[in-house]
Amino acid sequence: MRWITAYIAHPDPLTAKSSLIAFVIASNGPFYPLYIYLLIGWAAWPTGLTMLASPLFMLLPALSRRNSLAGRVALPLVGTVNTIWCTKLLGIASGVELFLLPCISLAALSFTVNERRIAWAVLALPFAFYLWQNHGGGIGGPLLSFTNAQNAAIRSLNIASVGTLTAFLGLVYAKHS
Repeated sequence: MRWITAYIAHPDPLTAKSSLIAFVIASNGPFYPLYIYLLIGWAAWPTGLTMLASPLFMLLPALSRRNSLAGRVALPLVGTVNTIWCTKLLGIASGVELFLLPCISLAALSFTVNERRIAWAVLALPFAFYLWQNHGGGIGGPLLSFTNAQNAAIRSLNIASVGTLTAFLGLVYAKHS
């Protein structure tokens, strides 16, 4: 536990929060395919590909120690790129696209007032992907195919996961007096 605390520690409070969140996301990444397996059985085995970004999330605290701003920028960007990948992999019917919401929240919460231009630039990617996916050409059909019942189960998991992650972000970023 001391190693984890030391790994995510940073003198800048915003960067420390980003590092904590990156570590929590990375630590939960390997469980996501397991949860899907518990919901839909062996059809879930290819969802292990959703873990490809877990090492990137795990490296973000190290990046933050080298450059605080880069670490804070990277967290919502890696999250957005991961969401785009998982949307291509699982499809819109899985509800995985909802993970754009915590990415947007991270982009809004991870920067100081003086860094608002950076925040707006980082916010643009998840919004642009959402608009492109839902009102433009999008990324096409999913790489994996599930039944309607399987997609409904995965969508329920994703809704609960997005809600939990968003609540966690609120707790982490809440200012205490």
